Amino acid sequence: MEYSIKEIAEILNLSTAEINDCKIENLLTDSRSLTYPESTLFFALHTANNDGHLFISPLYAAGVKNFVIEKGARIPMEAQDANFLEVDSPLRALQQLASYHRSQFAIPVIGITGSRGKTTVKEWLYQLLQEDYNIVRSPRSYNSQIGVPLSIWEMEENTNLAILEAGISTVNEMSALKSIIRPTIGIITNLNGEHQDGFSSLEQKCEEKCQLLSQCECVVYNADNKLISDTVKSSPSVQQELSWSRKDGDRPLFISSIEKKVTYSHLCYSYLGVKHEMILPFISDVDIENALHCLAVLLYLHVDEAVIAKRMSALAKVGTRIDVIEGVNHCLIISDSYTSDYNSLSPALDFMARRMTKERTSTVILSDVMHESYSGAALYKKIANLLRTRNIERFIGIGENFVKYQAYFGANSQFYNTTREFLNVCSSSDFEDEQILIKGTPEYNFKEIVDMLEAKQHETVLEVNLDAVAHNYNFFRSKLKPETRIVCMVKASGYGAGAYELAKTLQDRGAGYLAVAVLDEGVDLRKAGITMPIMVLNPRVVNYKALFSYNLEPEIFSLDICKEIIKEAEKFGITNFPVHIKLDTGMHRLGFLKEQLPELLELLKSQNAIVPRSVFSHLAVADEPGNEMDKYTMQQFKYFDECCNILQSGTPTKILRHILNTAGIIRFPEHQFDMVRLGIGLYGIKTLNDGSEDTLKHVSSLNTVIISIKEWDEGITIGYGRRGKITRKSRIATIPIGYADGLDRHLGNEHSKVYVNGYMCPIIGNICMDACMVDVTDAECRVGDSVEIFGDHIPVSDLSDILGTIPYEILTSISNRVKRVYYRE
Repeated sequence: MEYSIKEIAEILNLSTAEINDCKIENLLTDSRSLTYPESTLFFALHTANNDGHLFISPLYAAGVKNFVIEKGARIPMEAQDANFLEVDSPLRALQQLASYHRSQFAIPVIGITGSRGKTTVKEWLYQLLQEDYNIVRSPRSYNSQIGVPLSIWEMEENTNLAILEAGISTVNEMSALKSIIRPTIGIITNLNGEHQDGFSSLEQKCEEKCQLLSQCECVVYNADNKLISDTVKSSPSVQQELSWSRKDGDRPLFISSIEKKVTYSHLCYSYLGVKHEMILPFISDVDIENALHCLAVLLYLHVDEAVIAKRMSALAKVGTRIDVIEGVNHCLIISDSYTSDYNSLSPALDFMARRMTKERTSTVILSDVMHESYSGAALYKKIANLLRTRNIERFIGIGENFVKYQAYFGANSQFYNTTREFLNVCSSSDFEDEQILIKGTPEYNFKEIVDMLEAKQHETVLEVNLDAVAHNYNFFRSKLKPETRIVCMVKASGYGAGAYELAKTLQDRGAGYLAVAVLDEGVDLRKAGITMPIMVLNPRVVNYKALFSYNLEPEIFSLDICKEIIKEAEKFGITNFPVHIKLDTGMHRLGFLKEQLPELLELLKSQNAIVPRSVFSHLAVADEPGNEMDKYTMQQFKYFDECCNILQSGTPTKILRHILNTAGIIRFPEHQFDMVRLGIGLYGIKTLNDGSEDTLKHVSSLNTVIISIKEWDEGITIGYGRRGKITRKSRIATIPIGYADGLDRHLGNEHSKVYVNGYMCPIIGNICMDACMVDVTDAECRVGDSVEIFGDHIPVSDLSDILGTIPYEILTSISNRVKRVYYRE
């Protein structure tokens, strides 16, 4: 949309006297997403991890001349000619502007809330209604206090339907979103315990979410969910309910039967007493529930039942993930399975830009986009301009429209009518040292392109959930004072998950430090573009030049290593290089004792090559509650404090202090000092059994697939040594994971199980190097079905308990030949 900056000032009740008028088309809250500086208005927001005012100078240098800032905030000297709108709260100003913009439209607006399914319902409604309306919808999951206003801003003059998500994480948030969205049709998808931390009960959470529904013209919900049904009934000013039910035939939409086949479901329903039927191209209960919400909306909008049946049968699964995968020839693949349209392209390019390094060029492979509000020519001009402003160096467009409008794109572009045509012409050897964004609609089957460009074709995959990393980080962040920094442990290649993507996520979250075990790990992170401080916990290195040139801060645990680092630093002309002093307060592994500190201080005073940045120690038994163990921990705290005082008294600069580990953050927050070190908890592994960490999310999931199923009679033996014995007629599946992949041989012979389509299936016989066999007699499965080794259904701690070890060992034992896929929803 387009407003003048003076119009925006008036909307915000500000004076326009000293404003240089110009047109504003783009609202920006994240400086990294800047695309069109001359028409951008930047809102300097305070977040948990950052302050937008810190980015005014670089944005001004990049061409931005319009800013919304807090009253009293410092205006950079070089930016005096820019427009600065001073407000009490930039976030409230953003919401106020969006609310005004929403008020300019007398159109149907669908507001969707719930615990899960919001994005799927939104995208399916778009698929089902795009032929009838010019639709604006939330990009990806833009459903927050910031995301909703940005979504509203996308409404154009020709928009005649908006579909918007509303997500909340605590009480008193929905009222602001409701006043912005002002839905005419409200949907609550379902309710569960996800994101429960901000609510005292599930009932309170339901009441908060249902605030969105009050004053809607129509409310859609599952009447079989008693909590939701009771809460909706108590909501004021709901003009019409279009509830659906599989139990209550008096409901407006009654689902009389659902018959599931192998790949589809046949539904019979009656709407206002008239019977109809349709086919849904999926069988899971979750998908069916989401589809029924959509059905209710289409019926309310008077879409013909025959048209509904036709469109429902063609619904495509909604991919909500962005996967990051190692590619051939030193390429990095970013596969975005979300919808392919103009509004979703910009966030995908943002994600790509944050992973760019000097070693790779940028490439985008894009299919024809879904129906948009723009005409064909205007839409493809906008796409070409966006790619140009983002400095995309190579573009491949696939689809008849890209072929038709190829003249709008630059010289280094290629165009193909179909995916098959592209694959017939291009091979993996045509890509080298590139970061490749692959984004297409389902009918183009871009998975074939991803498969061609993947470096590893192993069916066994370690999937790493970057959203879970962020969630776990925020969980521990919430236990600390705002000023306390977090050192995030990414040693051992991020506990087996791969350090770079984790480091990038943590850098974006505002972590204070990363910690690696050895120099090479730190060098790799620097080469990959990680700029935040990195601590090296084992500084015994040969290449001190690399240590200094990559700004990798070493741990010092003895006088010998201190002297060695000083000597090397002086040789390279280094001064005031930060180091971290390790104390032995009770672990009795490495570190200085109290009586060694005077000699250390004398050594530090005699030189200027290094300077202590922090002093730290390790807790030996923080994760083992009990009187004796806790008494030992308290002794460590006392000893640590005494040593810190000795060091600080002899050092002119401030020395940061840190001793708490993951369990320590939970149990002893009063000893958080200046920093804490977050290790295994970051990866979703609980360190305590008291329920305090139950909301942590698993980061790593090890999955494979069934490659064979055979039926065997009782008495047959399976595997090497004939160790697996069949005691009944059985179905035995083979899965391509063995001890060379990190699956410990001691888990064989029915000592452990894997998860297959809702069933726990024992591993039978000895585990082989590259494969193992699983008894799937009781499971409904076929070749190609997914198998979980550990993840959401089998915690990694279950496997470590069986083996009598710790989760660290399981995670770090996953072989490098196992493909890593990093994803965000």
